[in-house]
Parts: sequence; C-alpha cells; structure tokens
Amino acid sequence: MSITGYGKQIHRETVAARAPWSRVLRAGEVLVIVDVDGNQAVDFLAYDAHDRAAYSVPATLQGQGSVFLTTGSVLRDAEHRPLLTVLDTDVDRHDTLGGACSKESNTLRYGHHTRGQHACAENFLAELSLHGMGKRDQVSNVNWFMNVPVDPDGALGIVDGISSPGLSVTLRAERDTLVVVSNCPQINNPCNGFDPSRAEMIVFDGAVTA
Repeated sequence: MSITGYGKQIHRETVAARAPWSRVLRAGEVLVIVDVDGNQAVDFLAYDAHDRAAYSVPATLQGQGSVFLTTGSVLRDAEHRPLLTVLDTDVDRHDTLGGACSKESNTLRYGHHTRGQHACAENFLAELSLHGMGKRDQVSNVNWFMNVPVDPDGALGIVDGISSPGLSVTLRAERDTLVVVSNCPQINNPCNGFDPSRAEMIVFDGAVTA
C-alpha cells in the first residue's frame, strides 16, 4: 500500500486481533486505518481531547443525510461540531448502526454460552480508563469496514464484509481528538469472517507539501 499527500508519518502500529488502541490526534493530523488481513471490523469512538464531547451518531447522520459513512463524511459531536472528516476510503461505506458487541448483547443474540467471550465493550472500557474515562463516557460507535445493510422495511443485518486485505479508510482530525479503537473480537457473526484479524494504524502530521 502506498500512501502519499498526508505529510510526514509520525506513528505506525499494528493492533493485534481482538485488541484495543487509542491516541490523541492533533488538529490536522491524519489517521489511516488499514484492514490488514481483510474482512475485519474496527469499532471506533472519538472525543474532543479537551472537553471530552463525544462522537454523536444522530448529529452525524442528520448532518449528512445518510446512515453510512463514506468519503466526505464528517463525524460530529452532539453540538454538530466536526471531530473528524473521512478523506478517503477504499470501500463503499462504513457502518454507524450496528453498535459494539458486549457480553450482554452476545448473550441476547447468540446464547448464554457466549457470555464469557471477550467483547468490544470491554476493550473500550479498558482503553478509556487510560484517559480517565469510564462506562458513562462510552457512546454508540462507528464500525469501520463492517457491512450492515438496511432493508427497505428498515431491518438491519450484519453480513459478510465488503473489505479485503490492505484496504483502508483515511480520517483527518478537525480539532484535537481522542480516538479509541476496539479491533473487534466478535466470532459469532460474519463481521470478521468469524476469525478476528489485525488492523494497522498509521498517523501522519497532515502537513501539505509543495
């Protein structure tokens, strides 16, 4: 994969299957999220790094008039202030509705035998704690690369992903923004092809070069 035009690379890290990750992006910095092995859902939260205003699904969807995120989409907080802009994406759309898996939702959807399985909610809580935040700060999330089609009658379904190895989504921070990732550990539905895999986080300084 060749990435150009986003300035100097300042950080690069591979997030293991099922693992969390977080970083404060300074205004103007660019984050590229790579689906390394293909068909991996990457759950994602965003907060203003100073006042902790969180990404808002309703404000984001209202602002763009679509339930999917794609190139040009702006992730907004509840006051409609921009947090991040999708500069580019190698897949047609990303999910805003499917939410994060948890022990409780796994039990409800897939049976009590799944309750002991690690889930995104636990990843988010562990990573948020590193920034002095907790369960009350966890909001509805974006699912990069996850395929959640909406039927004409409004029904949702989590189906096979539309990503493949090496595809990416590129985000620019519009202000200092804390981003929190759960590289989804779900094994009960097709969002990860029933086999969670790696994701890569690449951060650029966003400087425009002549």
